[in-house]
Amino acid sequence: MRADAPLQATVENLVDGACFNSGQSCCAVERIYVHHSICKPFVEAFADLARQYRLGNPLDPRSTLGPMVRTDAADNVRAQVRDALQKGAKALLQMKDRPGTPYLPPEVLINVHHGMAVMTEETFGPVVGIQPVQDDEEAIRLMNDSRYGLTASIWTADADAALRIGERVETGTWFMNRCDYLDPALAWTGVKDSGRGCTLSRLGLESFTRPKSFHLRLTL
Repeated sequence: MRADAPLQATVENLVDGACFNSGQSCCAVERIYVHHSICKPFVEAFADLARQYRLGNPLDPRSTLGPMVRTDAADNVRAQVRDALQKGAKALLQMKDRPGTPYLPPEVLINVHHGMAVMTEETFGPVVGIQPVQDDEEAIRLMNDSRYGLTASIWTADADAALRIGERVETGTWFMNRCDYLDPALAWTGVKDSGRGCTLSRLGLESFTRPKSFHLRLTL
């Protein structure tokens, strides 16, 4: 998130991007880098909004966050949170957990760094780490410091800046001011350990076809 990004709209979209489907989305927001000049208000607003989620049975209309797919999946996320806390991270929400179940509350971690699995591995749960950066260069370096490369999002009011950053971000797709949109005309693919296969667009459709060649000779 650059310093010129609109705070409220960015917070709303990123909280949803981190917690949608309990964070179990291939393009979920896994980690967030924020310009240091706006990091404090961003973190406060992000935590305030994430704290409003109500974890519960998805059949209960009062629930706004459901369980993860399995208990072991939730336990993997719990392990990442514990690892981060042991290495100096701070948990801002600390909502009541339900150990031994797939019901995992959202969590926001600060004081994070890339020595923590939560900032380098795929979390795939409603947990996100937020790290301040000095400038675009540091943000790009940290965004690319991952063995995964499916999607990234750039939050700014400056389209030219977004293009400059997006050209250097190592992902199959990057978004400006959104993080969860598919266009049937655009290829959905990744790079590095996310670069396996392609769907959507003509490129994706061609992967479901089998070519057949016809070689005709009309004269002997």
